[in-house]
Amino acid sequence: MHRIAFGTSGWRGILCEDFTFENVKVVTQAIADHVTSIGEKEKGIIVAYDTRFMGERFAKETARVLAGAGIKAYVCKRDTPTPVVSHEILRRKAAGAINFTASHNPPEYNGIKFSPSWAGPALPETTKDIERRANEMLGEVCYREVALDEAARAGLVEEIDPRETYLADIETKVDFTAIASLGTIAVNVLYGTARGYLDEPLMKHGAKIKTLNMHPDPYFGGFPPEPSEKYIQDFIGLVKSDPAVKLGIATDGDADRFGIVDADGSFIEPNYIIALLFDYLVRVRKMTGAVARSVATSHLIDAVAKKHGIEVIETPVGFKYVGELISQDRIIIGGEESAGLSIKGHVPEKDGILACFLVAEMVAREGLSVKALLERLYGEVGRFLTKRENITLSPVLEAGYADKQRQAPAEFAGLKVKDMVTVDGSKFILEDGSWLLFRKSGTEPVVRLYGEASSEEKLAAVMAAGKAFILG
Repeated sequence: MHRIAFGTSGWRGILCEDFTFENVKVVTQAIADHVTSIGEKEKGIIVAYDTRFMGERFAKETARVLAGAGIKAYVCKRDTPTPVVSHEILRRKAAGAINFTASHNPPEYNGIKFSPSWAGPALPETTKDIERRANEMLGEVCYREVALDEAARAGLVEEIDPRETYLADIETKVDFTAIASLGTIAVNVLYGTARGYLDEPLMKHGAKIKTLNMHPDPYFGGFPPEPSEKYIQDFIGLVKSDPAVKLGIATDGDADRFGIVDADGSFIEPNYIIALLFDYLVRVRKMTGAVARSVATSHLIDAVAKKHGIEVIETPVGFKYVGELISQDRIIIGGEESAGLSIKGHVPEKDGILACFLVAEMVAREGLSVKALLERLYGEVGRFLTKRENITLSPVLEAGYADKQRQAPAEFAGLKVKDMVTVDGSKFILEDGSWLLFRKSGTEPVVRLYGEASSEEKLAAVMAAGKAFILG
């Protein structure tokens, strides 16, 4: 029997293997018991889903279990972006949300993401309690189900559409008039939940758009629904082939991550987008506060912060930690290298829709391409190049990995280790400002190796040294 384990963004599993109706009902009951234990049962829970297989069916079964526990379920009428779910939690003052999504994972996966009443991804103390409750109930009929029509008559199930209230809020945070002057914008929702959210506001304000992959597809066109360079070659080709296109914007399956393609078809790494938007929000919008980034995210953000005299808060990997700072109104912007960000006054959750709109606004108001903006920023604060690589460990290497980390060398690629950060994994800051981060996966024999340096040559040398250390 598969045990329930929550990762950085919820519990995920392969459909029909561990992600089954029975296990979903057990996890739902565990969430219901958790919400009851903290006195928030009367607030109700939002139930949402993305475009994956059986999402709507899982949502309805979850509503039946919640009704059996005496908790009202606000069930979304259609597949709904994760940031929209977060917005609706806050608007309704709900106890939280159960969202069926596996984000950017391949199509054979589905998942449950629980967001509590503060509307960010659940923190470890919450997920550990839900895990414990669920695993104690596995293999038992521990829940009561109520028929949907009966639950609706009892006021325990209500269908909702949170789209308009979310988009009305976005209108207050984005300069669509500026965006409309940009020229043609290419839009790609990767067969996911952002259709009607990414395209329609642009058209409403008179922007010209070209769209791709706008219909729901649980296979996501045969690729993981991740807006990374590897998986959006069709979109990059579309942007390259049309001189009228000034920018390409994309979101992942549940629209919490973003992908940006410049006018010439160049894919722009999320690390650089976060830094550019940070600089833009401070310099143009005059926003104040600190900035947050995960330990794996580019120090280009630190350089921009130094330029403006702003505090940098380094968090573990997982947007829940950044979201908590957004919720506390402490930061202007917070982001992760894996293409997640949010800003002050917005939801404490990754929002790929907002990120895309902000990039379009920045490009329009600055009158420069993304690459030109990045080169200008490099001229002001220095050049930062980043890379990530997954390294698979043999059983022998995995067994000795912890000991190896405790005996790390005093230098990499001929550069002395100046400092070490252990917020999440082992991060080595080198004497010239380059750095390496080793993070062991909690679910597979893989080490995630991150590196950053000021040139391609230095970055290659630092990454090679890091890989040699892991495999040596």
